[in-house]
Amino acid sequence: MSNKNKTIHEFDFNLICEYFSNVERQGPGSPETTIKALSFIDNLTEESCIADIGCGTGGQTMILAQNAPGKITGMDLFPDFINIFNRNAKQLSLQNRVKGIVGSMTDALPFEKESLDLIWSEGAIYNIGYEKGLNEWKQYLKTGAYIAASEASWFTDDRPDEITDFWLSNYPEIDTIPNKVAQMQNAGYIPVATFIIPENCWTEHFFAPCQKAQVEFLKKYPGNQIVEDLIFNQRREAELYDKYKAFYGYVFYIGKKI
Repeated sequence: MSNKNKTIHEFDFNLICEYFSNVERQGPGSPETTIKALSFIDNLTEESCIADIGCGTGGQTMILAQNAPGKITGMDLFPDFINIFNRNAKQLSLQNRVKGIVGSMTDALPFEKESLDLIWSEGAIYNIGYEKGLNEWKQYLKTGAYIAASEASWFTDDRPDEITDFWLSNYPEIDTIPNKVAQMQNAGYIPVATFIIPENCWTEHFFAPCQKAQVEFLKKYPGNQIVEDLIFNQRREAELYDKYKAFYGYVFYIGKKI
């Protein structure tokens, strides 16, 4: 039975993993945006410990490693993503300081308390919830260490019902930029920087690669209703972004633990 109103979390995890394994990034972003967010973070050294939570296949992690010192641990729920992650690290000769591990961000993180100099999470913190993630992950950061996360946010206080309903059904915690900054401050961080990621992070670096993957996926699973619904939802998200991008997008939030 077709269900065109499912959220992505309701689809078969193996199919989601296989689909997103075919694209470099599992969400909106770009090398330039990763580097820009990194520019607000100081005091990283060769001894620094960095965690990329919800790393996917590591598109942004490899950019981090090429532009920042220290050792990076990428963590993701899907073993296939981590296999690709570690393969990519080896291909880029980064395997000595970049390692992917399987883990869930909704569990206790596999790091010592106050051991990390930076927690990174591009388009993934929503899986635990932005506010909950800020609060729970703080214990793993050293005093003066940073968190950098991109998060779906409203640009305006008033919006058309169609896009409001879509986001509230998929991610009820979406909120305005001032409210997200306040949540970071209330969680015990100094808000260091906030910026909206550019439109091309969605169109060029995410939706365009996904279009090719969608065609191949439908060919591979002809008549599979779950696959058809998954692709329908992905295409609907792209259509809604094109229609309502003036009202929302991803925003990078960078904070420093007090």
